[in-house]
Amino acid sequence: MRIGALADAAGTTTRTLRFYEQEGLLDSTRTPNGYRDYADGALLRVRNIRELLTIGFTINDVRAFLRFLDRDLPPTFGDSGGCATAMRVADERLTLLRERLHTLTRLHDSLAARLDRPAFGSPGACPPAPQQTLPLSEGGA
Repeated sequence: MRIGALADAAGTTTRTLRFYEQEGLLDSTRTPNGYRDYADGALLRVRNIRELLTIGFTINDVRAFLRFLDRDLPPTFGDSGGCATAMRVADERLTLLRERLHTLTRLHDSLAARLDRPAFGSPGACPPAPQQTLPLSEGGA
């Protein structure tokens, strides 16, 4: 399958596929005229890479899942005969996502609380915008 056909089938771009190749996640051969040619299983691999990226993994994280990319990913990663490295990466990513969620929740709650209070002590009041004066140009205007 050529790169354009694979990109269309996977719902991505040829640039993305070349990036996956550069990162060692995807392989292709070359036709005599230099076109990239992908094996039949490349579509499943690309879909799995995209799914892992969508659920929060990084390109570096995806490398830990290389042995799983050519088959349907299990709905869960636990007890699927996976290697310890892939499970460790998944646990680390989950911990990081939990930390981000906690931080974002705190920020959300702080902003929401500020929006619920009257601004500057009076309901609906905002201080006037400062008057901006433009500097005179040196040549005089």
